[in-house]
Amino acid sequence: MTATMPTAAAQRTSARRKRPKWLSAASGPLNQAGEMVQLLGRVLYLAVRHPLGYWGEVREQMYAILKLCWIPMVISTTAFGLGAPGLQGGNLFSLFGIPERLGSFFVMASVREFAPWINAMVVAGVMGTAITADLGARRVREEIDAMEVLGVDPIRTLVLPRVIALTLMTGMLDLLALAFGVLGGYIAAVPILNANAAAFFNNFFANATTTDMWASVVKTAIFGLIVGVVCCYKGLRVEGGPIGVGKAVNQAVVIAFASIWIFNAVFTATLLGLNPSMQVFK
Repeated sequence: MTATMPTAAAQRTSARRKRPKWLSAASGPLNQAGEMVQLLGRVLYLAVRHPLGYWGEVREQMYAILKLCWIPMVISTTAFGLGAPGLQGGNLFSLFGIPERLGSFFVMASVREFAPWINAMVVAGVMGTAITADLGARRVREEIDAMEVLGVDPIRTLVLPRVIALTLMTGMLDLLALAFGVLGGYIAAVPILNANAAAFFNNFFANATTTDMWASVVKTAIFGLIVGVVCCYKGLRVEGGPIGVGKAVNQAVVIAFASIWIFNAVFTATLLGLNPSMQVFK
């Protein structure tokens, strides 16, 4: 009697058993990363293919982001600018008798790094979690399944407006973050360290370039795109009822933060490599 050939399912099960543990542990995050990239491609395709019919929802989402994020943004950027780069950096400059040079330091500290970073953290913590919870609750209540049965694309209806709104508003809020981040440095330099106000701003504008400004806004807008895609993905993939929604919110914030840090390192290294003059302070 001849032996029967193993089925395809049995072969896959046997292959998984033989797979090393470290490879099995890494396959899950890699699969999720690939699916997030697929979701990003789908969103971009839908936005370009037929750019009509969703701008009303985009405006509503942008208004919600502005209403919920601008106060935490102002407080966070001002306090951070006053504390870490302002007082700490200002004390270092005061040792050399040049507290006014804190203005040039804030081109690097606030414009290039801290303001976009704090901006993205606030948006991810406030709106990213809300989007993940909203989409996760819709998945648990089977609203998204009902939309798919009725032939309504949930990606275009629910995900696309939120991703566009996060991308646009995060970039716009960066201008607010830049202004109040520099204000925090001004408070540290002029009233506290007795620097000359005119010299502070002269040093700032002598080193701030157009490339610094547009790169800061563009980078922050891409931060918003990353937050939108990650949080929408985790919301759409919720499993396990209300407990699963809480887990998805936590995972979305962690993944969004890590993705932003990785992208920020790559973007900054590329920007400085293409513009070496930005590394020379006047």
